[in-house]
Amino acid sequence: MTEIHADSRGSYGAPRVHAQLQQSGDRCGRRRVARLMRQAGLEGRHRRRRHRTTIPDPRAATRPDLVLRDFQPDPTALDARWCGDITYIPTEEGWLYLATVIDIASRRVVGWATADHLRTELVADALRAPCRTRRPSGPVIIHTDRGCQYTSREFGSLASDFGARLSVGRTGQCWDNALAESFFATLKRELVGDRTWPSRAAVRSAIFEWIEGWYNIRRLHSSLGCRSPAEYETVLAA
Repeated sequence: MTEIHADSRGSYGAPRVHAQLQQSGDRCGRRRVARLMRQAGLEGRHRRRRHRTTIPDPRAATRPDLVLRDFQPDPTALDARWCGDITYIPTEEGWLYLATVIDIASRRVVGWATADHLRTELVADALRAPCRTRRPSGPVIIHTDRGCQYTSREFGSLASDFGARLSVGRTGQCWDNALAESFFATLKRELVGDRTWPSRAAVRSAIFEWIEGWYNIRRLHSSLGCRSPAEYETVLAA
């Protein structure tokens, strides 16, 4: 248990430690794992209060909600529905803004970008990479909130170039983009924490290592049957 907890960078609580033990062939009860972790002083990281960053554009064109809060994994729909959002991380140099694109079916972060600004090019950069590397076989739905970056003409034109359909939730309704919100809560709980980051470059490097070396490849997701996004996609492709 101590090794699994340490290997998870101190982020796993009893449920994921128990799942990892089960996958390794160690049979034990979840309550016993929780009790032994308490005795050893081991606990997972907890969610911090979030801040709202969405800035709606009242002049933006009306777009439908094509997801309707359905964020359940779907083994038949890889690269059919993606969700995007923006968060921010404080550093001693100022804010670092992070935009992500997540495949709803597998929970994999298929695209992300960072910048020291909130202009539309930030979310456009996050979208370009997965459109070029994943190459969806059909028109993918890109679901976001009503932030002005996502409702801009520039973003709409980019999505159209890739044959994507845009979907937006309601203003002020975080549950309409719950998967993206949950990912950012996990990122801030497990990586950002309460530490002081000296520079944007330091955070950017840490984010790269966390997403590409941990979250996508190794971190267990209860919604995926306690598999990582990469393992889940591999199983589907077999």
